[in-house]
Amino acid sequence: MPKAVVLLSGGLDSTTALAVARSRGFDCYALSVDYGQRHRVELDRAAAAAKALGAVEQRVVKIDLRQIGGSALTADIDVPKDRSADDMGHGVPVTYVPARNTILLGLALGYAETVGAFDLFIGANVLDYSGYPDCRPEFLSAFGALANLATRAGTEGTGTFRVHSPLLKMTKAEIIREGTKLGVDYGATLSCYDPDAAGRACGRCDSCLLRKKGFAEAGVPDPTAYQ
Repeated sequence: MPKAVVLLSGGLDSTTALAVARSRGFDCYALSVDYGQRHRVELDRAAAAAKALGAVEQRVVKIDLRQIGGSALTADIDVPKDRSADDMGHGVPVTYVPARNTILLGLALGYAETVGAFDLFIGANVLDYSGYPDCRPEFLSAFGALANLATRAGTEGTGTFRVHSPLLKMTKAEIIREGTKLGVDYGATLSCYDPDAAGRACGRCDSCLLRKKGFAEAGVPDPTAYQ
């Protein structure tokens, strides 16, 4: 079976991306990153998802993006709550972490080189909420080109790296329906930007609101533990 590295945060999208990669016949190597995020309890959910969905292994890389800051997820900036759909649909939100997906994909690429994988999976999505510049298809395509220029395998011609974003143009409801078919336990995932110490979702941040909307539109009961 071909190998793939899957970026796995423990959230709804990345967990579904892992399930999709497995359904496509890949042996999956899950990579989670402890980057100093305020919602780092998600890493516990990532470990559970990797095990439940049959990843070959899961590695956790620790870096400290709090040293850079600039985001409500990595600095002492309040996470926005109770925003309207119109507000969420305009501009780059304060929960954007500068260069995060570039950094995470770079780590995934390095991991792929060490395990002999040429396929990288990321749960990026632009349809429900397109405020993050590093979730755009143009970025993902450009990173794929970079991967083949910046690696030993790419320069020696022994393989071609590919970036897969299977959820990119799916609505949250479509993602939930697909994941449900593939056996994802969404009650074990965490999407919240500001969970409490017990790991319960706030129910009011942008991510929670989009998640709630997705379950409602999918016609699937929301198993999330909210505060």
